[in-house]
Amino acid sequence: MTIRPFSVDDIMTGYRYLVCLDMDRVLVDHLSTWQYVYDKLNISNDESFSLYNQGLLDEWDWIKLDIALIKNSLPDTSITDERLRELMEGMPMMKNWRLLINGLLSDGAKVAIVSGGLQQTARDIAAQFPSSKPWSRRWGGIDRHTAERYGGGNDSQLSVFTNGWLRGNTNLKGEYELDDFGRYQVQMNGKGAIVKMLQRRYNIPKSRTATVGDSAGDIGMFQESVLAICFNPWDERPLNHANCVIEEKDLRLVLSEIISNFAQ
Repeated sequence: MTIRPFSVDDIMTGYRYLVCLDMDRVLVDHLSTWQYVYDKLNISNDESFSLYNQGLLDEWDWIKLDIALIKNSLPDTSITDERLRELMEGMPMMKNWRLLINGLLSDGAKVAIVSGGLQQTARDIAAQFPSSKPWSRRWGGIDRHTAERYGGGNDSQLSVFTNGWLRGNTNLKGEYELDDFGRYQVQMNGKGAIVKMLQRRYNIPKSRTATVGDSAGDIGMFQESVLAICFNPWDERPLNHANCVIEEKDLRLVLSEIISNFAQ
């Protein structure tokens, strides 16, 4: 099955505003979804992280090295797609994450998750806010497996853009192995481009866009929005690019800020 191309009928104009949410340390109350898996497997990606910080790796090669690290973490057992999904269960979530997303959807917002984190947690989140339409492959969509598990087989109201892994070949048990090449949708400093694509896709201007992030990687998103919220800031780099800084780890405060900003 192929993803069908855009058409004029796809352009949605019914949303009041757009909200783009980072995931790690924003919706997820953990250093990162990648780190959560490393902790479960008792491994460390310090070597590839150091190479990236030295400029010796680009992001694409960094992801491939980290996928290889995960694949080779258990010498007697291969890490399959299903096993990796299982390892991500129990992800610690930020206080009032459901309240935030429910509140935004009820207020007429188009909500998107834009994150360099692992795709499965973002899909799990998105699938818990199903639309009235049956699942189908689409730009920014989730996978069928997650839609059936959490959304009753329906599509999500959210759009999702993340990094992570890809399915490879099946093994003798019929299980999907991990592909050597990772999933690379979101560049470290390229989130602003995704925000602009969403704005065009849904005909929502910058003046009706809010973004929520915690780190320098979110500055690109902040620059494409009228309301940039730095939530649970990782360091000082994004602070000068934000309209609002929220240090308390409670997403109810983010919801209140957004709702009041776009009040009619």
